[in-house]
Amino acid sequence: MTSTSLDTSLQASFDLEKQAPPQNSDYVDGHKISRIKTSGNDQEILHIGDTKILKQDFIAAFGGSLNPGLSVAPSRKFANPGPLGLSAFALTTLVLSLVNVRARGVSNPAGVVGLAFFYGGLIQLLAGMWEIVVENPFGATALSSYGGFWMAWGALETEAFGIREHYKTDREWNDMVGFFLLGWFFFTFMMMILTVKSTVAFFSLFLMLDLTFLFLTIGHLGHVPVVNKVGGYFGIVTAIIAWYNAYAGLANHENSYFVPKVIFMPGSVLSK
Repeated sequence: MTSTSLDTSLQASFDLEKQAPPQNSDYVDGHKISRIKTSGNDQEILHIGDTKILKQDFIAAFGGSLNPGLSVAPSRKFANPGPLGLSAFALTTLVLSLVNVRARGVSNPAGVVGLAFFYGGLIQLLAGMWEIVVENPFGATALSSYGGFWMAWGALETEAFGIREHYKTDREWNDMVGFFLLGWFFFTFMMMILTVKSTVAFFSLFLMLDLTFLFLTIGHLGHVPVVNKVGGYFGIVTAIIAWYNAYAGLANHENSYFVPKVIFMPGSVLSK
């Protein structure tokens, strides 16, 4: 067969494929879908269609992207807002948790209100809005919601809002705060379930946060101050893990000698 006839045959085959793609699992509505496979001694190489790439290069910022699973890349190029939101959450959580454990005898949370409104609240809410822009619904839901949490908590602790004065006794007030925390426990549990196929660090963040809300809820509804203190210790651990995830989203081989190794949860697509 001559070169010309071979080229003609290949072109005809290509045209035929475009007109009538094979009806198998690699095609959806006539569009070819690249399969994702892995290879290598530690399954460290990703095969996306005919492209090979190292896992660590593909999702170097996975731990801080606030995205619980492998997803389609955004159609527009923006910076990752996840580390900003995680940092705002971490710092505000740490300071309040130190108050909850009565570190150095401090038990009045009034000093946390500024952080709750402006860093944990406003900045985290803005980061959540940018997660919408980068097409990450999980990140948008998580960061925006917890930004709202901090603003709502700040309102509870601010006399100008006049919320506390509507409750006649401390017991009634603690019950109300317990209801508030209970709702956030259920919300965080839902978000935690959505991270069971992500990374160990990412799942641990929501697990520790859910335990924090659980103990704080029990402490308020059960009127047992020592349980609130336990919740404070879990809150400190939560803040540290949140900062770790933020660092993982910022660190790379160009700006740091210490780039976290991504450890995937069992059953994750990329753990195989």
